[in-house]
Amino acid sequence: MITVSVKPLFTAIFTLSLFLAIVLLSPSSPFSSTASNKQTGKSDIWGVKRLVEWRPCKWWTHGPRIALPAESNGYIRVDCYGGLNQMRRDFCDGIGIARFLKQLLIGMNQDVFDVDYFIQQMDGFIKVVKELPPEVALKEPFRVDCSKRKGQFDYIESVLPSLLKYQFISITPAMSQRRDRYPLHAKAALCQACYGALRLTRSLEQKAAELLEAIPKPFLSLHLRFEPDMVAYSQCEYQGLSPASKDAIEAARGDRKPWTGELARIWRKRGKCPLTPNETAFIFQALSIPTNTNIYLAAGDGLMEIEGLKSIYTNVVTKSELLSGEDFLNMHGNTKAALDYYVSINSGFYVATFFGNMDKMVAAMRAYKGLHNTVFLSRRAYAELTSKGLDGKELKQALWLAHKEDFAMGRGFCSYLSIIKYTSIEEIQSNPSVHAAIEDLTCRLGDTKGLRALQSPPAIPQHAGPIVAPSETNA
Repeated sequence: MITVSVKPLFTAIFTLSLFLAIVLLSPSSPFSSTASNKQTGKSDIWGVKRLVEWRPCKWWTHGPRIALPAESNGYIRVDCYGGLNQMRRDFCDGIGIARFLKQLLIGMNQDVFDVDYFIQQMDGFIKVVKELPPEVALKEPFRVDCSKRKGQFDYIESVLPSLLKYQFISITPAMSQRRDRYPLHAKAALCQACYGALRLTRSLEQKAAELLEAIPKPFLSLHLRFEPDMVAYSQCEYQGLSPASKDAIEAARGDRKPWTGELARIWRKRGKCPLTPNETAFIFQALSIPTNTNIYLAAGDGLMEIEGLKSIYTNVVTKSELLSGEDFLNMHGNTKAALDYYVSINSGFYVATFFGNMDKMVAAMRAYKGLHNTVFLSRRAYAELTSKGLDGKELKQALWLAHKEDFAMGRGFCSYLSIIKYTSIEEIQSNPSVHAAIEDLTCRLGDTKGLRALQSPPAIPQHAGPIVAPSETNA
């Protein structure tokens, strides 16, 4: 007869069960951990528990809708300039203005967006026409440029008289105008356009889907900005750049000479200087992002010093490497940017080194889709910490703490849905405008005790709609 000691067997089973529970329940990264991470026991940034999450409630799709006016005040054409995402932002804003002023909206960029789908999805929100009536088409529109206007102004006072007089106007929306002052039906039209009606053309979406399929999984989409014009615009100087990069920057500077002396130090500490690829790689390491991570580089042509990233993170791919064919070579800047946008809103992870128009649009759409693994690298934190003389392990630890707090609290994450810049929960609760903006497009905020008062779903808001801060660049 064989006897088995029960106590050692129970101990072994209990120990194994406890080990499995720890392994299965601990936050983990989908990317393979590096040796250094395993030694320190620290997870990467994606393993940090979010205390605040933004969850859009799609309020504009629920409840009764204000009927469109029987007659319009005329026709509006929205003039959009700059890169794809700046044009998209201005176009969405123009839709809200058109609904506000009871105008008929004229179509949009047919090279990038599916116009027929847009018209179909905007039915009931605003009337869109592809072509003007012959008697109107012969006229030149009266141009109303609001883009440079400062402070608060009223579109009805400033724009409506011209519309009633000329019946056909073109408008450049104002970047500084707060959209929470729009009536509810205008905000509904804007939100439906931004999040429900803008879709790429069939051919472009197919090309984007092919690109997404070709990227090794899992992957991180990185929007890295370090082109000559970007650096020239920033008026920052950098040490250790290659002669080719220095020449390219000087050629792009024009009259925008770099700051020097104390002004240069203040400017950099304010976070105004773009991160180099090498600095980006350093912050990635500080965030414990494994060096074998698959990275899709969502960037335009002319990116400088890219070897500073690729020498450390070796699995970096670009659209030009993954897509072939003459049709791709013939694509222009906006259609290429559309590919980057499509990949970025569908990637498991998104990191941006700047806070331009693409980053705002991508972060908003990712929040809308429930994709919360989004990080904006802090140029200000990097500049402030390095100015204190921190380097090596000390600098990495300080960068980890700064980004960990931002990621956990959702700072900067939904900056197109609602610009909410706060330093504490108390600031949110004591600031009525911030509190109202939170309720605009979010059904609830995370699960922290400090946010209990804000967690219950709000009624359909009286002041709803995205609030966009003026961007620092037209990118």
